[in-house]
Amino acid sequence: MTDVFTLLLAIVLMFGVASLVWWGLAVVARLAPTASQCLALSNALLASSLVAHGLRGQVPSLLAYWGSDLLALAGFAMLRAAVPVVARHPLAWRSALAIWLPTALLLGVLPYEGDLRWHSRLVFMGMAGLALLSAVDAWTQLRRRVRAGMASLLVAPFVAVFLLLLARLVESLLMPVLVSDIRVNSEFNIAWLWSTLLLCLLLNATMAFLVLMRLILRIQRLTQHDPFTDVLNRSALHAAIDTEHARLLRGHGYALVMIDMDRFKQLNDTLGHAAGDAALLRLVQVLSPCVREVDRLGRLGGEEFCVLLPLTDLTGAALVAARMCANLSSCEFEWQGQRWPLTASFGIAEAGPEDLSAEAVLMRADQAMYRAKAKGRNIVQD
Repeated sequence: MTDVFTLLLAIVLMFGVASLVWWGLAVVARLAPTASQCLALSNALLASSLVAHGLRGQVPSLLAYWGSDLLALAGFAMLRAAVPVVARHPLAWRSALAIWLPTALLLGVLPYEGDLRWHSRLVFMGMAGLALLSAVDAWTQLRRRVRAGMASLLVAPFVAVFLLLLARLVESLLMPVLVSDIRVNSEFNIAWLWSTLLLCLLLNATMAFLVLMRLILRIQRLTQHDPFTDVLNRSALHAAIDTEHARLLRGHGYALVMIDMDRFKQLNDTLGHAAGDAALLRLVQVLSPCVREVDRLGRLGGEEFCVLLPLTDLTGAALVAARMCANLSSCEFEWQGQRWPLTASFGIAEAGPEDLSAEAVLMRADQAMYRAKAKGRNIVQD
């Protein structure tokens, strides 16, 4: 049977290697640098905690006991803080600190003498809480991007770590006669350390997969979105319209709104191309709140945009376009102290059974937009 010190050494080495790998990803590869740095620090803190714990009796007590416990808690706090960063959200440092700080203060009050079971209970309770928050956060972020089955599979290591820490806490509460020191060669400790070794590997692998998935999603987004306005690019918009047109055969209609900014060339000639770029961004900013989650706003090129409205008829498209037209004409746009009225011409079209392809619907919306131009601009035309 493997002894406890061999398992502790293996876990420390695994944490150490994982820390170096994450640091390399952050500094050299620049792959999700903030999240990678947090994970490098998390692994380093956990490795340091186990080293300090294993050297009890050989290093100063303050480091071997209180220091070891604080390092372990800090390692899980860094993990908890890093999880939302993978999904491009801010560091969750407040919730991590809300658990780490009170636990650290309580451990500082309790003397590290005699019975240390309450110290272990506090440490494992704090780490279990941080692991649970990590699991909940990971599930919340993943459910927005992948199916429930895949999300459950990826969150499983976080839940397993929580259960492992909870088992340590329950063992201390239900079997208080047992020694809680993980250096003791007991069957429970050896089984627990083997589980820890496996879960350390799984947890780091899961976080690596999440970071890689973030990179893949970023690349996918770059290929589907206009790099300047961040709406769908021409090819992605056409693909979305083609998909919706295929659903037309099953009775799911759709409509298109074609949008062309008025007097865009004049704006560029008068205020400069930088002002034109700012005006395009302002247009997207004003129109976006009018678009539902199921709708698709895309840039066809230059100052021309299009909105795909699934399950919408001509009347509904007219209402959406009218709201966009009113919002845009009433918005303020100023460039270097000079005000400029922003308006656009809107053409709408509804797909029908007679449309053999999406191009026919696009053409009708485009022709309607040109009729709006001819009638004086800043209007909606079908």
